[in-house]
Amino acid sequence: IGDTVQILEKCDGEVVFFCLFFFYILCFIFQGIFPSNYIHLKNACVKNKGQFEMVIPTEDSVITEMTSTLRDWGTMWKQLYVRNEGDLFHRLWHIMNEILDLRRQVLVGHLTHDRMKDVKRHITARLDWGNEQLGLDLVPRKEYAMVDPEEISITELYRLMEHRHRKKDTPVQASSHHLFVQMKSLMCSNLGEELEVIFSLFDSKENRPISERFFLRLNRNGLPKCPEKPERHCSLFVDLGSSELRKDIYITVHIIRIGRMGAGEKKNACNVQYRRPFGCAVLSIADLLAGDSKDDLILKVYMCNTESDWYQIHENIIKKLNARYNLTGSNAGLAVSLQLLHGDLEQIRREYTSRFTHGVSITRKLGFSNIIMPGEMRNDLYITVERGEFEKGGKSVARNVEVTMHVVDSSGQILKDFISFGSGEPPASEYHSFVLYHNNGPRWSELLKLPIPVDKFRGAHIRCEFRHCSTKEKGEKKLFGFSFMPLMQENGRTLPDGTHELIVHKCEENTNLQDSGRYLKLPFSKGIFLGNNSQAIKTTKESFWITSFLCSTKLTQNGDMLDLLKWRTHPDKIAGCLSKLKEIDGSEIVKFLQDTLDTLFGILDENSQKYGSKVFDCLVHIINLLQDSKFHHFKPVMDTYIESHFAGALAYRDLIKVLKWHIDRVTEVELHEHIQEVLKAQEYIFKYIVQSRRLFSIATGGQNEEEFRCCIQELLMSVRFFLSQESKGASALSQLQAVFLSSFPSVYSELLKLFDVREVANLVHDALGSLPTVMHGDESLQAVKLQSIGKTVESHLYTNPDSRYILLPVVLHHLHMHLQEQKDLIMCARILSNIFCLIKKNSSEKSVLEEIDVIVNSLLDILLRTILEITSRPQPSGSAMRLQFQDVTGEFVSCLLSLLRQMTDRHYQQLLDSFSTKEDLRDFLLQIFTVFRILIRPEMFPKDWTVMRLVANNVIITTVLYLSDALRKNFLNENFDYKIWDSYFFLAVIFINQLCLQLEMFTPSKKKKVLEKYGDMRVTMGCEIFSMWQNLGEHKLHFIPALIGPFLEVTLIPQPDLRNVMIPIFHDMMDWEQRRSGNFKQVEAKLIDKLDSLMSEGKGDETYRELFNSILLKKIERETWRESGVSLIATVTRLMERLLDYRDCMKMGEVDGKKIGCTVSLLNFYKTELNKEEMYIRYIHKLYDLHLKAQNFTEAAYTLLLYDELLEWSDRPLREFLTYPMQTEWQRKECLHLTIIQNFDRGKCWENGIILCRKIAEQYESYYDYRNLSKMRMMEASLYDKIMDQQRLEPEFFRVGFYGKKFPFFLRNKEFVCRGHDYERLEAFQQRMLNEFPHAIAMQHANQPDETIFQAEAQYLQIYAVTPIPENQEVLQRDGIPNNIKSFYKVNHIWRFRYDRPFHKGTKDKENEFKSLWVERTTLILVQSLPGISRWFEVEKREVVEMSPLENAIEVLENKNQQLRTLISQCQTRQMQNINPLTMCLNGVIDAAVNGGVARYQEAFFIKEYILNHPEDGEKITRLRELMLEQAQILEFGLAVHEKVVPQDMRPLHKKLVDQFFVMKSSLGIPEFSACVQASPVHFPNGSPRVCRNSIPVSMSPDGARVIPRRSPLSYPAVNRYSSSSLSSQASAEVSNITGQSESSDEVFNMQPSPSTSSLSSAHSASPNVTSSAPSSARASPLLSDKHKHSRENSCLSPRERPCSAIYPIPLETSQRILFNHIGDGALPRSDSNLPGPDKAVNSTPSSWSLDSGKEARNTSESGKLISPPVPPRPAQTASPARHIASVSPSPAGRSPMKGSVQSFTPSPVEYHSSGLISNSPVLSGSYSSGISSLSRCSTSETSGFESQGSEPAVTVSSYSTPEEPVRKESKTPPPYSVYERTLKRPVPLPHSLSIPPATDPPALPPKPQLVRTNNLENSSRRTEQVPRPRPLPRKVSQL
Repeated sequence: IGDTVQILEKCDGEVVFFCLFFFYILCFIFQGIFPSNYIHLKNACVKNKGQFEMVIPTEDSVITEMTSTLRDWGTMWKQLYVRNEGDLFHRLWHIMNEILDLRRQVLVGHLTHDRMKDVKRHITARLDWGNEQLGLDLVPRKEYAMVDPEEISITELYRLMEHRHRKKDTPVQASSHHLFVQMKSLMCSNLGEELEVIFSLFDSKENRPISERFFLRLNRNGLPKCPEKPERHCSLFVDLGSSELRKDIYITVHIIRIGRMGAGEKKNACNVQYRRPFGCAVLSIADLLAGDSKDDLILKVYMCNTESDWYQIHENIIKKLNARYNLTGSNAGLAVSLQLLHGDLEQIRREYTSRFTHGVSITRKLGFSNIIMPGEMRNDLYITVERGEFEKGGKSVARNVEVTMHVVDSSGQILKDFISFGSGEPPASEYHSFVLYHNNGPRWSELLKLPIPVDKFRGAHIRCEFRHCSTKEKGEKKLFGFSFMPLMQENGRTLPDGTHELIVHKCEENTNLQDSGRYLKLPFSKGIFLGNNSQAIKTTKESFWITSFLCSTKLTQNGDMLDLLKWRTHPDKIAGCLSKLKEIDGSEIVKFLQDTLDTLFGILDENSQKYGSKVFDCLVHIINLLQDSKFHHFKPVMDTYIESHFAGALAYRDLIKVLKWHIDRVTEVELHEHIQEVLKAQEYIFKYIVQSRRLFSIATGGQNEEEFRCCIQELLMSVRFFLSQESKGASALSQLQAVFLSSFPSVYSELLKLFDVREVANLVHDALGSLPTVMHGDESLQAVKLQSIGKTVESHLYTNPDSRYILLPVVLHHLHMHLQEQKDLIMCARILSNIFCLIKKNSSEKSVLEEIDVIVNSLLDILLRTILEITSRPQPSGSAMRLQFQDVTGEFVSCLLSLLRQMTDRHYQQLLDSFSTKEDLRDFLLQIFTVFRILIRPEMFPKDWTVMRLVANNVIITTVLYLSDALRKNFLNENFDYKIWDSYFFLAVIFINQLCLQLEMFTPSKKKKVLEKYGDMRVTMGCEIFSMWQNLGEHKLHFIPALIGPFLEVTLIPQPDLRNVMIPIFHDMMDWEQRRSGNFKQVEAKLIDKLDSLMSEGKGDETYRELFNSILLKKIERETWRESGVSLIATVTRLMERLLDYRDCMKMGEVDGKKIGCTVSLLNFYKTELNKEEMYIRYIHKLYDLHLKAQNFTEAAYTLLLYDELLEWSDRPLREFLTYPMQTEWQRKECLHLTIIQNFDRGKCWENGIILCRKIAEQYESYYDYRNLSKMRMMEASLYDKIMDQQRLEPEFFRVGFYGKKFPFFLRNKEFVCRGHDYERLEAFQQRMLNEFPHAIAMQHANQPDETIFQAEAQYLQIYAVTPIPENQEVLQRDGIPNNIKSFYKVNHIWRFRYDRPFHKGTKDKENEFKSLWVERTTLILVQSLPGISRWFEVEKREVVEMSPLENAIEVLENKNQQLRTLISQCQTRQMQNINPLTMCLNGVIDAAVNGGVARYQEAFFIKEYILNHPEDGEKITRLRELMLEQAQILEFGLAVHEKVVPQDMRPLHKKLVDQFFVMKSSLGIPEFSACVQASPVHFPNGSPRVCRNSIPVSMSPDGARVIPRRSPLSYPAVNRYSSSSLSSQASAEVSNITGQSESSDEVFNMQPSPSTSSLSSAHSASPNVTSSAPSSARASPLLSDKHKHSRENSCLSPRERPCSAIYPIPLETSQRILFNHIGDGALPRSDSNLPGPDKAVNSTPSSWSLDSGKEARNTSESGKLISPPVPPRPAQTASPARHIASVSPSPAGRSPMKGSVQSFTPSPVEYHSSGLISNSPVLSGSYSSGISSLSRCSTSETSGFESQGSEPAVTVSSYSTPEEPVRKESKTPPPYSVYERTLKRPVPLPHSLSIPPATDPPALPPKPQLVRTNNLENSSRRTEQVPRPRPLPRKVSQL
């Protein structure tokens, strides 16, 4: 609806039409059919017919604007609702409805012209308001219609914009003000009589009233008497000037009661009513200035203490003379509404129509207003009844006097209704004063107005009658005297203003005063007698005073004025009257202006010789009188007089003669003042001269024409001579010149009435040309001279092209001089603007082109310099001055743009040819390019002036296209000038980058308009840049790399054409750089630097990345340097990927993993690939801030360590950087250390904090800074305390795979391992990931996805839990170390994670599933250890091995044995408060063994058939047998310990366990060896039962899959499931699913029972229940039934139904690690020995990196060694003194692989901890039985001792062999992490503080068998040996 369609044809009521849509340069044409009644036909005109034609309706432009604006608002209005800006939403809705309503009125077209104008004014006001509120553009308008900027000059456009902007910003201060008063009520308890309330304005400074009175009557209730007549109780005090809004102007309210003499008299005392004083209230008008409050005010009412003070009560209240008045009553108050209104009275009437329609009385100021308007008719006489002095008249007390006043005409009749009490009441015929009780000298001070018509004024008089008011019962009023006063004297003068003392004539009550003739002959005023009246006046003491004040436009009180007007009756008085005219008040003269002028010219005609000079002086006086602001409005009266009434046809001769006489005498000092007055009046003198000459010409038929011309020529010659006089400084002559020049331009229009345009122009040219050119003279004269030129340009004379061409040179000459001196710039700007306003755009008239020629030659250069000068000045501080400054700049700019727009090819060619040398041309081009850069600045115009900006840009681009030719022709090849070319390119780049040209940000309608009018100017300028670049040739090298950044910024603009033009320039740059230096390192460095800053500002997009890549790759296909070019493009493209991802992530609100991961990716990219140190450090701090915000304190500390690594402890000064002040490197590193320690403390990573404490303590110690050293040691001690005292939660770890093309580049098709938050389990983690990626699909299986998933246009998340494999096994294996310490090493510095999947290979044995139960073990190796700088890291390597059923069984038994040892040890050392965990564990193992647990292994692996079929498993079978025997020994020892601590109520259970144990032993064929147990000594330091066994590694399947490791963030690390393995054991069933922290019995009993139970002891070992406990692991197995497969897939991520390894911690293994340790530490090679050497190597990243060496090289397996840094020194005795004691048993450390018998149980004190046996490691299946049943399903244990086994013969290592000792001593346990080399994958060292002293007397357990596994010697020696090296010095940061 509303689209414009073009009608093609009409047939039978249907219409076929086109609909045209324009988009860029494409035109899509749609044709269709509509019923004709759906089409509204409108008249239109078509512009630019053809492809880009514009259909413009010929309707009113206001309607067109309303339609388009409302459409734009509609969209934005809805957005307001979305953004919750409710207030603006509703206000805009009302405005839109109002505009629609007004639009209907305009469309109907039935409005009158005035009403239409009013409606349009309302519409445009509302459109502007809405545009301003919505941040839309300011619309330039002329008479309510939008203007086309192409149709008017730019200076005019600027003025329209500036006028609308100023109108919007600075509301015009109103000069006139009005006070609205509304009387509400009088609140008083003792009313009961009617009241009169009189309001007036009182000036306390001058002590007089300044307004008439507003008078109203109240009824007995204190309410207005006529509520139905608002004009009776509302009034507007009008015409208050700004000077009257001050604090000493008061609103006074006098209240008079109508009633008995005394307020408390009885009702029947007297029936006559009197006016009596009641009270007074006062309010300062300043109280209303604070705000236009419409709330009712309550004014306090006061009464004077004595009635005689009533006349001045308001003064006493104002002066706060409290002794003279008091409150009338405690609750008396006057309720009034007061409001100040500002503006013209007509405007007030429009804005407050409701008040004026209901009626409001107007209360005027006393006398005339500040401005007297011609035609104003007034004839008001104000009388103030002041006071009287009366005698007692024979009374004992004073009289109660009442005054009655009448106006009586000449015939003695009383004039009706000519006495006005105030504006609220109609006039009355008589006035009664109020009565003061017993007062012979009453003072009334009541003001009355007598509006008597002029015709009744003559002969009328006022009569005042005085009566005594009796208080007796009759209450009669007795007349005792009267006074009178005539209003006009016999000579025609009215009563003079002032106070008059009147005579009181005594009379009796019955005296007849009707016959006025009788008393008019009597004297009326003391000292004044009528005529020749000789009647003797008796002396009287009685007097009556009144004050009169006449305000009349018809009557005068001035005798001199009357004498002048009646000059013919007294010819002898003419000279005197003319002389006295200057003394007469101006208001008297203007009242009789026409009569006065007639008189003057009459006298001149009568006797010009005698009175010519005096008449001239009087005329000058009257003309100058009209210059006064008070009489300014009478100028039109004089103009009318000259045009219509002036009849002096001969006056011109005398006027010219006298004027010339005065001008010729300007040098005579004594006449200066008079001549000044004459020169001020020259405008009207010339008007009289011209009109007189015209009248003469009409009368005589044009006689004496030549004579007249000669007179004028002579007069102007005198003027030229007078103007050419030079005067130094501010002399009297210069003042006269200034006066003349200020009014001279007003003469032009008069001269044009008599002379030809060219003649007048030449006269003016000569006059202005005669002015002296010196600029160092009088400053005020220079200003006036410029103002005169300004008025000349604004005059009608200048608008004519013929005269303009004559005047232009002299005008430009003076302008040039002022601009050169930088003086009067405001005036210069205004004159220039006016000059250009007359030159319309596209005006190709010859005269205009010539004018442009003159202006270009005269002003272009100086105009450019002026703009440069004023824009380089500091802006003034005052707001008014700043506005003026901006206006001047804007006006000059608009003038320059106007000039450039008018210039044609010819003008440009002439301009460029006019430069004589190349230097001049170069300076000009540099100047104009600089000015253009200034014009493009955002602050040049207000932000909503888009129209002005687009016009300016259009002019600039046109000019640049002209000037670029000059650049090519004059400054290339041997004349090449870098500065000018650089200026050109810089201008072009900032031009393209302007905000106002980014069309993508505009609304569709605005964008369409801009494209239609100007096209896309960015593309035009881009093509010009490309063209100019191509012209440079070898000079391009000067701009590489300087222009890379600017050009890159241009290409980032989302305009496809612009990008296609500009991107190839980068190829050109690479090519030229390659030619110059053989590479393009500079190009690469600059590109990378700029990309980061530009993309972080929001520039660039995915399309740009692809376009950049494709265009440049295509360009370099045939280049010789193609390879390095492809590398550069790939690097830049990858950087863009990361920067775009970073920017997208940063737009999100909350800190999430995506933001952090993205920042880490970018940070690593800058470090490893780009080697950009500063950017690297910046992103370190950005990442640090993100971590702090997310409260990832540990990660924040690791992040800051990256910067710390780059610094050394040196005194090198560092510059200020980021938030760091200027300081030394040592200070910054110290600051970083302290911050990192604080973050490690908050993140509970205290072990890491300890290391840093030591490092900084060493520095303090080396500087002998013991104060800080002490603090650091205390801090270190506090961290140790926290380790021991505070609880730490062990986080879970999860593997997350991000698959699909919709993920950001840094995540796409990669897998990560993530460290979960505290208390975060799998479900919570998965939900968090899905919240971060709301469009992602969660995969319901753990299998590796295929290629279709990788390439899908979607997001897939694969999440499951993984188990950490700790690095430092020694700490975890060592007994006696508290769990608080061990817990840190379980979950910190973890590189490797494991995930197991059980499956059946071959035919499944239903009787014994263990025969075919294999485990697929996936190990994920990360690029960095967790925790680190992020909560997640990418998986670098994935290893998949398959464990055979036999290996699985061995691992299960080892784990169970280790768990038993741990529990027994805890029970022995009293660490266990509750022995239930031990009881249940023993019960589970023994019960399962008796009921078939271990027997299943015997059935599966000890049968002859298995041994024959698997000869290679002989050693493993032996190992399994050993473990079974070892388990029996441990159980026996455990039962012995149990017996000592078992409580009484559990004795029966213990007895049952003992009985079952013997049954178990017999089933295994083990003889009694209780003696051995009893003989076992108690003093072994380890406290663990040991059995010597073969150290043959279990061999892994050689064909085990090897997968690229990816880290999986999804496992539950510290949770173990204990499921009961014996269905017959109730106790074990009760404690199933117990968590892994089994050392605490409290934790054991807090767990929930598991639904899974073991079936090993039953005959249904192969039931489906067996596999259902590990659904996700088994998912890949093809043997599962569909039903179970389905159920498992659905419950993939459920913690209870997940494979054990995915949910619960897998044993902390070292034997399966592909990481190496020292032999001396007892650690073994941790890799599959069957794998080839290179596969076993671990990529390592050096910790320190060089910014100079390019990308880092990684250590690979070629070196065969991992280099680790030296570790801090610590005691050689790292574990226990027992290591250095000779063994008392026969070499238990090693044994022959063929040996199968059990060794004696005498433990060896020097045995090493088995790397596969770790305390606190319950079997993962969660069973307290032998663990076979559950582990046969999931085959995952927390402490699996081996992951890979070698088939080579074992090498026995003696525990006391000498070669090993040095190695052990060198291999001191390193700290938990190395500060500088965390990126190395190496064993995690232990802090010195963590070495545990040996237990003095630990209880004994059967000894642990020592496991020493050997591999291929070559591998072993190569991979386990670590050669210490000095720590490389970190790379110094360049002053950062």
